[in-house]
Amino acid sequence: MLATSLILLIVLLAAALPVAGALGTLGLLLDKIYSQMPLTLAMGEVAWSSSKDFLLVSIPMFILLGEILLRAGVAERMYDAMVKWLSWIPGGLMHSNIGACAIFAATSGSSVATAATVGTVALPLVKKHGYNERLFLGTLAAGGTLGILIPPSINLIIYAVLTDTSIPKLYLAGIIPGVGLAVLFMVIVAVCCLVKPAWGGEKLSASWGERLRSLTDLIPPLGIFLVVVGSIYAGLATPTEAASLGVVAALGLAAFYRRLSFAMMKEVLENTMRTTAMVMLIIIAAYFLNFVISAIGLTTLLTNYIAGLGLSKLEMLAAIVVFYLILGCFMETLSMMITTIPIVAPVMFGLGFDPVWFGIVIIIMIEMALITPPVGLNLFVVQSLRTSGTLNDVIAGSIPFVLAMIALIALLAAFPAIALWLPATFG
Repeated sequence: MLATSLILLIVLLAAALPVAGALGTLGLLLDKIYSQMPLTLAMGEVAWSSSKDFLLVSIPMFILLGEILLRAGVAERMYDAMVKWLSWIPGGLMHSNIGACAIFAATSGSSVATAATVGTVALPLVKKHGYNERLFLGTLAAGGTLGILIPPSINLIIYAVLTDTSIPKLYLAGIIPGVGLAVLFMVIVAVCCLVKPAWGGEKLSASWGERLRSLTDLIPPLGIFLVVVGSIYAGLATPTEAASLGVVAALGLAAFYRRLSFAMMKEVLENTMRTTAMVMLIIIAAYFLNFVISAIGLTTLLTNYIAGLGLSKLEMLAAIVVFYLILGCFMETLSMMITTIPIVAPVMFGLGFDPVWFGIVIIIMIEMALITPPVGLNLFVVQSLRTSGTLNDVIAGSIPFVLAMIALIALLAAFPAIALWLPATFG
């Protein structure tokens, strides 16, 4: 049964079906082959129950927030400020890429929006200042993944819904690993540019006066972060309400920068509805597939098989990392989360892993999936911003940053307090 399911999923994905279509079709096929009664009769109930959770309303809100910031001129000003502060480090603008991604991640909640926004601003500078193009592209693709680890994060919300885990605690848990991962990315860039100085491009300099004046351009994104995350921890708003407050603040910024117009809002709303529809369709299809595989006994079969392996905690963690690393090469990240977490999480919790800690580990593995071929979404986002060159350039530049993510997971396994100290102290 398990082998049949995997083969069918691979065939459907290889047929270039949309992800939601592949998951829904797989559910229908498994129902037809293994179920003694038509499970499709429950499809309406599954669709309703999977989409009525109030927390899910935050998803279109965060998407809307990212779309507004993308067009409000915040990214250009923020990037210029990061250039003034970080371009002296070996690697120059590549550190600005990572720093800008980290700050924008703290406002948008989306990896794709982060990579697209910072990439749009940064890519024209690659050849102008003589950087190694592959490594430069890798900093954008990998830096964009910070959007789902540094709060607020859409993917952390989905994990919370799937595992009934506290969103405020998950948000707190993501801060130190998120900043730590950005630092690891910057270390990789610095080491590469010290070994190969030509990769670091032309050095840019700025006076302390210019740096201090540029701080005003970092205030708006940090202000959005404080509005969204601060309102949650102050007890003033739920995550959904906080996302809505973020949208209001972003609209205020767009008006302040004189970017707010009917044409801009029309484009923002169209893109928000398009992305939200795609995300919700994947959620509904994945929930239906989970319902089918649970009804036919596949979930129990797989859970018992995993538990029967008799692996230790660390061996199980290593197996899960390898599992997600391989699966991430073939599945879109959102559908991968929804189809696997209901199976994997109970096993890991049963072994004594903390749900909040495991949530951060899962998100890091999801980040790896965003930059591993052949379906790494951030790879395609960065490539789509280029006017020449192949996807192989982006893939090659991203490989060192996958190693940084694996190193962070190892650090989290050795020192769980990296993720758990803030939730234990302030949660």
